[in-house]
Amino acid sequence: MKKTILILAANPENTSRLRLDREVREISDGLRRSRYRNRFQIEQQWAVQPRDIQRAMLELKPQIVHFCGHGEGESGLVFQDALGETKLVSSEALANLFRLFTDRVECVLLNACYAEAQADAIVQHINYVIGMKQAVRDDVAIAFAAGFYEGLGNGLSIKAAFEQGQQAIQRMLNPQGIDRKLISLNNLNHLPVVQLPDHLVPVLKRREGS
Repeated sequence: MKKTILILAANPENTSRLRLDREVREISDGLRRSRYRNRFQIEQQWAVQPRDIQRAMLELKPQIVHFCGHGEGESGLVFQDALGETKLVSSEALANLFRLFTDRVECVLLNACYAEAQADAIVQHINYVIGMKQAVRDDVAIAFAAGFYEGLGNGLSIKAAFEQGQQAIQRMLNPQGIDRKLISLNNLNHLPVVQLPDHLVPVLKRREGS
């Protein structure tokens, strides 16, 4: 049975432009190149309004939910209203939403600035949640997402795919600064740990008891 990755993208008119189309393309390309690409399917929702989130969750039944867009820290994630303007969704609202899908959703990736606050709230109900600790450059967010999903597509655990996403950031920033040795299929879940500057570190949260 295939796992569904639901991509929720929002970039309201009154926010800075992000290359969300490139991010989605890099995710798709990474999965397409991967060994177990047939285990996943991607569903995309663009210009997402808050009311669209639960509808998409009910209709598409994803195991992985990926948000790409802007974050405002404690104020919430940036979606948009019917006029294309900013509409914030709070950490509490997101946690209450994902509480309804505890038994179905395995991982949530919030590829947005200052999304650690939302990750802390959602992980009360979802086993794995990834957020960005601070502001994150567009190219860094794209590199991490591409590396993470390519890892999943090659059979890595969520934790190991997260580490591969970190490696992808490091390769982009400093191509000579990381061990480029090939990872054998027998060693997929034992990737070298990458140390990144604090302002670039995505954070992986795991639900207590999971």
